[in-house]
Order: sequence, then C-alpha cells, then structure tokens
Amino acid sequence: MCHRRCARRSHPSHLSRDRLNMALQTLSQTFNAFFDSEKSAGILLLACTVVSIVLANSPAGGAYLGFWQSSFLGLSIEHWINDGLMAIFFLLIGLELEREMYVGELSNVRNALLPLFAAIGGMVAPALIYYSLNAGTPTQAGIGIPMATDIAFALGVLAILGSRVPASLKVFVVAFAVIDDLGAIVIIAVFYTAQLSIGYLLAALAVWCLLVAFNRLFRVMHLLPYLMGGALMWFFMLRSGVHATIAGVLLAFAIPFSAKDNDQNSPSHQLEHALHKPVAFIILPIFALANTGIVIQAGWFQQLTSANSLGIAAGLVAGKPLGVLLLCVLAVALGICRLPSDLKWSHMVGAGMLGGIGFTMSIFITNLAFAADPAIIAASKITILLASLLAALLGFLWLRFTSVRQIPF
Repeated sequence: MCHRRCARRSHPSHLSRDRLNMALQTLSQTFNAFFDSEKSAGILLLACTVVSIVLANSPAGGAYLGFWQSSFLGLSIEHWINDGLMAIFFLLIGLELEREMYVGELSNVRNALLPLFAAIGGMVAPALIYYSLNAGTPTQAGIGIPMATDIAFALGVLAILGSRVPASLKVFVVAFAVIDDLGAIVIIAVFYTAQLSIGYLLAALAVWCLLVAFNRLFRVMHLLPYLMGGALMWFFMLRSGVHATIAGVLLAFAIPFSAKDNDQNSPSHQLEHALHKPVAFIILPIFALANTGIVIQAGWFQQLTSANSLGIAAGLVAGKPLGVLLLCVLAVALGICRLPSDLKWSHMVGAGMLGGIGFTMSIFITNLAFAADPAIIAASKITILLASLLAALLGFLWLRFTSVRQIPF
C-alpha cells in the first residue's frame, strides 16, 4: 500500500521531467483549457456574424449601423472597439505567445521551427498571390488581408473532427497560428501606420521601458502598475499614429512570467487566465457585431470578381495551404526540422487549409487598409467571410476523409 502511495506521489514529478520531450504527444491542461475556450468562441463568433449581417440588411439596418458610428468621448463606438477593446485581444495574444516561448511548443527550438516555417509560408504565399493581382492599383494596400489566420475558427473545426486528427496536429495549428498572429501584428505596425508622431511614439516606448524595468530590475510582481502603465502606453500609441493595439503586445512582454512548471501565481499567468473568457465571449463577439454589419446591395456578386476580392479569396483558400506545405517540405528536406511521428503530409495540407480561415485579423486589417473607402471595405469583408467559410469546409472535409482512410501523402 505504501509503495502504491509513493508511486502515485512520484508520478507527477516524472511527468513534469518528461513534459517537454512529450509535448507533441500529450496535451497539457493549459492547452486543453485554451482549446475548449477557443472552439466555443468560434461558434459564438459565427453566430454574431450572422446576426450582424441580418440586422444590417433588415428594416432596422440604418439604426444598427448608425449605433456603431455614434460618437463617445471624441471617437466612434466602432473606433473604441477596434482600437481599445482589440488592444486587450492583442494583449492576450502577446501573453499566449510569451507562454509558448517559455514553456510551450516554441520553447524548444526544434519543435518551434516547423510551425515557424509553416507560418512564414502561410503569410508569404497569400501576400504574393494578392500582390500579383493588385500591384500598382488602389487596392494594393490590402496585401496584408489574406496573410492572417483566425485561431478560434481553426480550432473550432478541429474540435468537430475530435479524435479523428492527432493531438499533435492541434498543437501544431495553435503554434503556427500564434506565430501568424505575431506576423500580422508586425505588418500592422510597419505598413498600416498613419501619420507618425515621433514624440508620442517615444513616450509610449519610454513607458514600456519603465515597465520592463519594473519586471527585470525591481521584480515588481503586482499587476496593477503594469495595467496602469499599459493604459498610459496605449494612449501615447494611439496619438503616435502607430495602431494602438500594438501597445497590448508590448505590455504582454513587460509583465513578469514564471517558467516553473504549473506556476499559476506569476502575473502573466494570472492575467492570461483572467482574460481568456472575456476576450473569447465578450470582446471578439462585440468586434464581430461591429465589423460584420455588411449591407448586401444589388450586384454584390460582381464585386467578387474584382482584383481585390480575387486576391483575398485566392490568398486565403489556395495561398495558405500552398505556402504552409511548400515551406514545411523544404525545411524537412533540408534537415532543419522534422515532421512529428504521428503526422502525415496530408495533415499539413489540412492544417494549411484551416490557416485560410482569416476572419478576425483579416477584417481588422481590412479596416486599416481601406479606411477611406467603405465600398471596398464591404466587398473585402464579404470576400473574407466567404473565403474563410470555404477554407473551413475544405479543411474539414480533407482532414475528415484523409484521417479515416489514412492516405499517405
């Protein structure tokens, strides 16, 4: 009896020592919680999108759309959502990325390389396709639209597939989608910056440096100073011309993180845990309601044949899987990284297809790229919704049948 008790007590520590080596075979409790919340968020996002489109095209459409444009403290409600609430969304992405870099898939260089190459291929190929169709035109600024991946919807599709797909595929999709989001953040900061105010930008960076000093030098472990400093940094970033949501990502990397196993007391872990449900079930649904109220007018179908719409659709539906597969094949062929033992190349194709679900980030970039042209924004959003739906359907069907038949690819 004593021997059994001792064995049970030693078992968790044994798992702790082996956790990194078995990361692609065993899902942690943290990942399971993340996966469950994201798949539920995907369902809610879809419902809010449908409601928003229906309301926008109903007799109450004028009042519904007017509400989001009504002014509050000098900015429209839509502006507050896209620059304010979405900064919290980007803060959560930053915290998730920080965790992945310290203790997750991205903490092991060899494990991180495959999703890194997948993310790069999944951004470059759609951008090249879009650019080839829109170079030198007024819609060239939309090059970043098909480069993004929506984690919530991608994981929602994998959740429907359940045990038909390997656990390591779910981990891979999360890892490459998180890196993809980081790429989208960089694109927003570099290419979608309005008129730049150096003074405000330097003030924002000075606040960030102070918060980093709180963390690294003074070991301040209370969240309140970081949240107050983050709010000030957000204000300076908003006034600088750089999109204010970038402040959320910067704040995430200033907040103390502990790499100890199961350490749930670090400020980063506490904040990430506190933000998951509000972001998934409040902020993103509000974003969907405010940004997918598309008035479908006569002749909308013809807009889908424009260079802009074709670039978005081809980038998301074809460019994503093509870029993910080609760069992963190249990286494995060169011996830079390896394919996990329980994954086939057919799984990678399916993961690339799911990467074509742009939605949240694609819509977000659309608002920045075509801020002065509501007609192009509306056409782009319709294309994003249709292309994301097609990518989700293709990814589901591909993984559903290749997983059952175990087709070698």
